[in-house]
Amino acid sequence: MRILGVDPGLTRTGLGLIEVSSTGEPKVIEWLTIETPAGLPLAERLRELAADLKQYLAEATPDLAVVEKLFFATNKRTAMDVSQARGVIVAALSEAGMEVMEATPMQLKTTITGDGRADKKQMQSMVKRILKLKEIPTPADAADGLALALYGAFTQKFSSPAHHRHSTHQQSPPSKSRVSS
Repeated sequence: MRILGVDPGLTRTGLGLIEVSSTGEPKVIEWLTIETPAGLPLAERLRELAADLKQYLAEATPDLAVVEKLFFATNKRTAMDVSQARGVIVAALSEAGMEVMEATPMQLKTTITGDGRADKKQMQSMVKRILKLKEIPTPADAADGLALALYGAFTQKFSSPAHHRHSTHQQSPPSKSRVSS
């Protein structure tokens, strides 16, 4: 099963794609970001985000997507922009026929580290360890995407099996920043 983790953002959306074997072992396929230029009007940035994500979904063919639920305590402007980007992301995933799972930051941290109050460094270290990577994935948004994909893998083990789709993976990038393992 291929699982895509999505860390929503207007400036940078982090994506992490993993494959989970029949034995439940997660393996990194890739991590990347979709970026939109700050100087563009909001509508154009949202359109670009949707177009890049749709292209990526067609190439990567994930079976499940996990999108982080938003939590903002202070900056309302950032919260509104990211909320709009998240809406575009969820709509694009739905339009692609994806099963979409959501995780709050606390659910994500608890599942990955065992501590709902874990900091970013603890999260990144656990992602590195679980996926047997040599280094912590960068940028941080893409590492968060991998953590969300792992959340989906771990949560799927304890829920009913999702519809699995078999496909081949292509390597052409739709975004500005991409790292493959």
